[in-house]
Amino acid sequence: MKAFSKEIKIALAAVVAIVLLFFGLNFLKGISVFSSTNHYYIKFKDISGLSASNPIFADGYQVGVVRDIQYDYETNGDVVVHFTVDDALRIPRGSSAEIVSDLMGNVKMNLLLANNPRERVMPGDTIVGDINAGTMGRLSAMMPAVEKMLPKLDSILSSLNTLLADPALQHSLHHVETTSANLATSTAQLNQLMSGLNAQVPTMMAKTNSVLDNTQTLTANLAAVDVEATMEQVNQTIANVQQLTNRMNSNQGTLGLLMNDTKLYTNLNATVMSADSLLNNLREHPKRYVHFSIFGKKDK
Repeated sequence: MKAFSKEIKIALAAVVAIVLLFFGLNFLKGISVFSSTNHYYIKFKDISGLSASNPIFADGYQVGVVRDIQYDYETNGDVVVHFTVDDALRIPRGSSAEIVSDLMGNVKMNLLLANNPRERVMPGDTIVGDINAGTMGRLSAMMPAVEKMLPKLDSILSSLNTLLADPALQHSLHHVETTSANLATSTAQLNQLMSGLNAQVPTMMAKTNSVLDNTQTLTANLAAVDVEATMEQVNQTIANVQQLTNRMNSNQGTLGLLMNDTKLYTNLNATVMSADSLLNNLREHPKRYVHFSIFGKKDK
């Protein structure tokens, strides 16, 4: 068998190199040559830097890559993105796609799968796409409001600097420091007072318990008193007093006659005056009433 000529060897090496280069480039692009894939298309108004070989994700998992991007001159300037995904992925009808950019400038495309298990997008069909501005887009939307706030913020900072430079502020801070020290002293005194009160609490509780015991005893004694019998005796005493008062006001009985019969009072008064006159006469002339003689002779 004749050996290969030099030209054939060179040709075979070139073919092998081309095959290896093809597989290597597809591998670097993330395209699997040996796996079965389905081809789809997406229309965007703006691809925001999306390029071939960018990954495509569904629910955070890479399911395909961008194969090609073309500008559709026949329509209103849509950009058509050709991409492939694993043939095991069923894209429900109604699904869409969005392009997302992060802070580092990396661009990727997400498939937003719809909840439609009965119908699906057939390979070769076109899906509607949109742009998700992400964090940078939200920041860009906030920039007009931030620009309007900048003059106010500058005015606030100027006022704050003026306030901080005012000597009255330092004087106020000094007073605040003094007030804080006084407050700390008052707190310490209050703690000391509370400690003293806590020490006296057992004694106060003992006295309170004693008062409660006495109150309970008094209540028991009051409950034991026969109030009905006592009130009956009081009523009887009041009736007797009323009866005595009635007799004193009437003309019956000695006391009643003394208080109401003026004649008896006059006679008693006369009798007392006669007795008084008799006693005076007896004191002045005792011999008229007492006769005494050693010899038994009477003095007439």
